[in-house]
Amino acid sequence: MKNMIAPVFALMLSSFLVTANAEDTKPYKEGPVIQVTYVKTKAGKFDEYMKFLATDYKAVMEAEKKAGLIVSYDVFSAQPRNPHEADLILSTTYANMAALDKDEEGDAVVAKVMGSTAVQNKGAQDRESLREILGSELIRELTLK
Repeated sequence: MKNMIAPVFALMLSSFLVTANAEDTKPYKEGPVIQVTYVKTKAGKFDEYMKFLATDYKAVMEAEKKAGLIVSYDVFSAQPRNPHEADLILSTTYANMAALDKDEEGDAVVAKVMGSTAVQNKGAQDRESLREILGSELIRELTLK
């Protein structure tokens, strides 16, 4: 019985090494994850929404960055090709997919900056008069080797 353990262990080890080596042969490395949100500001409300982004939104993003929850954030102006497309694009960069799962830490940072959940919900309702969220997506950077 002892004579069989060593060959079985060697077979398992070689199988693991082949699998690990196969993963190393990918021509790319998985990088940061970016959450992209598409926003359409309502008529005449662009500057008012930008004021929110430059104050409360920026404060939350900077606090999350300082806490190490996010890597960076950006706000982009977009030229919509039709009335149903975004005129602003917000992006938040996370180090990896696991960083997205830090909901409790993120909620604590937001509460510290913005206040209670009731205050946050009221603010979200107020922003509905300024903009419409058209959708969001997650994208991952792939660095070519």
